[in-house]
This record gives sequence, structure tokens and C-alpha cells, in this order.
Amino acid sequence: MKKQIERSGAFQDYIAEAVKAGNNIYISGQVSLDDEGNLIGENDMKAQVDRAYHNIAELLEKFNLSMDNIVDETWFVTNVQHTMENIDELFEVRHKHYGKFPEVANTLVEVKSLVMPELMIEIKCIAQAE
Repeated sequence: MKKQIERSGAFQDYIAEAVKAGNNIYISGQVSLDDEGNLIGENDMKAQVDRAYHNIAELLEKFNLSMDNIVDETWFVTNVQHTMENIDELFEVRHKHYGKFPEVANTLVEVKSLVMPELMIEIKCIAQAE
């Protein structure tokens, strides 16, 4: 099977940010870091969700795809209670990036920590090319 690999961002020396295999694009968990690895939105979950989706959209563009191609997403959060208490405003940010109510499978998982202690959320997606 032929795979197309995308390596970019702060962790490009360690992981592929995305892998296309067949019609599926597997996007590694995206966090609130800019291209140089700087944290965006310390202690601000809404800003972290916004930046994670920004990073996802940029990766999809490299495959000539958009947020419409996402079929599945998983949110890994460090505090599920805080997430659920703020879900309406977090989903407003999500809606902004999808441009509509997203019709995707979604899973929410609480984890003890993420790659950096300041991170509150990591979003992993699977997209499908048409």
C-alpha cells in the first residue's frame, strides 16, 4: 500500500502529523501549538480548541481536503468536568471551524496529562478523501 506522509510542525522530527493510506487520512492528535512549538492559550481551553482545529484545517489543506472530509474525531482532555461545563462555548469554536454543525463521530476521553503540562486538549481525527 502506498502512503503519503505529512511531516510538519513542532514535532516533525518525531511523528508524522498525518498519513494518507488509501482514501483515509489519519491526523495525529493536534494541540494548541504554533509551527515553532509555542503554546497558544495557556489556561484557556477555548483558545486551545481554536488552535487545535486551526492546525487540523492546515493539515487537511495539504491533502487538498477540508473539514468536510472529517468523519471521526477524538478529544483527549485533562479535565472532562471542565470540558462539559464549557461544552457550549467549545462547540461554538468547533462549529466555526467546520462552518456548520459537524456530522462526525466524536469521542471524549479524559487523560491524566498531555505532551506538555499546560495543554488541556488534544484532538485526533480521521478524514476520508472522496
